[in-house]
Amino acid sequence: MAARTDLVTDPAIIEGLLLARRGQAYYSRALSRLSDADFDGPSLLAGWDRRHLIAHVGLNARALTRLVEWAATGIETPMYASATQRAEEIDFSATLPVQALRNLSDHAAIHLTVEWRDLPDEAWSREVRTAQNRTVPVSETVWMRTREVWIHAVDLDAGARFEDFPPELLERILVDVTGSWARRREAEGLPRFTLEATDRALHTVAVSQAAVPQAAGPDAAGSIAVRGSSAALARWATGRGSAGVTTADGEPAPAAPRWL
Repeated sequence: MAARTDLVTDPAIIEGLLLARRGQAYYSRALSRLSDADFDGPSLLAGWDRRHLIAHVGLNARALTRLVEWAATGIETPMYASATQRAEEIDFSATLPVQALRNLSDHAAIHLTVEWRDLPDEAWSREVRTAQNRTVPVSETVWMRTREVWIHAVDLDAGARFEDFPPELLERILVDVTGSWARRREAEGLPRFTLEATDRALHTVAVSQAAVPQAAGPDAAGSIAVRGSSAALARWATGRGSAGVTTADGEPAPAAPRWL
C-alpha cells in the first residue's frame, strides 16, 4: 500500500507543517527523558507542575484537531466549550497515571497530524475561531501548534533550550510576540521595544517591528533597546527569563509584557 501524504500543495503551509512536526518530535524527545517520578516535579512554567504542562500540551493537540475538523466538515467544533471547561480538563488529566499521560501526548499529536494530512487544499483557507475568540484561517493552527510544542519542550525542564531552535523559528517567535505587543500597545500602554539580535543580521529586528501596523505610543527614539542573541531574545520575549538580555546601556532588561 502506498504511503499517504499531505494533500496540501501550498509551499508555505508545507514548510510550516515540517516545522510543527519537527517541534513535536523535539517535545516528545524531551518528554521521553523524564522518568515516571519526574512527572511530579515542577515545570519551568510558573504555576504549573509537569503533569499539568504535559496534560495541557496533549489537550491542545486535541483542541486544534477540533478546529481542523471544523474546516474539513463545516460543522462548528470550538477548541473548548469554555475557559472553565478547559481548565477543569487540564486539572483532571493531570491526575492520570503517567503512562496515560504519555499516551495522551502521543495519540493526540498523531491525530492532529493525520487531520492536517487529509485536509484538502481548498479547506486550508476556511475560517475557524480560536480560544481567544480570534477568527483565523485554519492554516493558523499549524503555527499555533508549532509554538506550543517547541516552547513547552523547554518548559518541561528536561534539557531542551531556545538555543536549539532553528533560526526561522526564533525569527517567527519574535515577529509573533512583537506583533502582539504592537496591536495592544495603545490599549494597554505598552512600551515600545527595539530588539537587537547580536548573533544575526538585524533584518530580524526590522521584520519584527514592521510586521504589524504600529499602534500609537512612544516614538522610535523613545523605545527601549533590548539586546541579546536571537535565542535569548525569544526566551525573554516569551516571558521565560532575561538571562543573556540587557538594555543598550548594559543594564538588566525589564520584564517583557505578556505575549498571548
